[in-house]
Amino acid sequence: MTKQRPIVLITGVGRRISIGTEIARQLAAEGWDIAFANHGPDHGFVDEFTLELHRLGATTFSADADLADPLAPETLVQAVTEQLGPIRALVSSHAQSVDSSIHDTSIESFDRHFAINTRANWLLIKAFAERYASGPGLGRIVALTSDHTTHNLPYGASKGALDRIVIAAAGELGHLGITANLVNPGPVDTGWIGPELREALSSETALGRLGTQRDAANLVSFLVSERGGWINGQLLHSNGGFHLPV
Repeated sequence: MTKQRPIVLITGVGRRISIGTEIARQLAAEGWDIAFANHGPDHGFVDEFTLELHRLGATTFSADADLADPLAPETLVQAVTEQLGPIRALVSSHAQSVDSSIHDTSIESFDRHFAINTRANWLLIKAFAERYASGPGLGRIVALTSDHTTHNLPYGASKGALDRIVIAAAGELGHLGITANLVNPGPVDTGWIGPELREALSSETALGRLGTQRDAANLVSFLVSERGGWINGQLLHSNGGFHLPV
């Protein structure tokens, strides 16, 4: 009998160079079936990436989900469950990020950041937990976070609130056999870092380089595996020693 592959839902997978995309690629290679979502993705990328995941042995489901809509998380989790089966792991890699400061952040921008980065994650976690049926000790929640704050007010504030929600999930969902953790990958170049900033950030990192998408995916892979089942309620800095004295 062929062993059934576990199912993971990964948000924030809408372009080739992203942490979410690398997580999906790595988990597919490690034996997971992959549901992935983003809003307004490049459909050429979605088709191409779906074929790549199929070549890695994964059954897939993709969805265009506007997570600013409070109904979208429930709809997304329900669709994945109907198409692939019960979700074992939820990996939140999506984010709204528009640089602004205390004096120039608009109310609309502030509210949108919290809708996508904070509220949507609460509702995704809630919908996942309500349908969890994959066995004791196997459920996993991992969210990507950040400690960026200065001149990035709504992003940093909404990520800080996300941290508290995930830690609450670690305590409240433990009786279901679900763990919940956060990964702060530090600076990862997904196309937004120029040469001067690359040099500056690398010089602030003890290991002398920026993080890669694979670095983040390696840690997420461990956390969602059976080997990672005793780690719960943690915010893990996977950043090569960024901001340590060097």
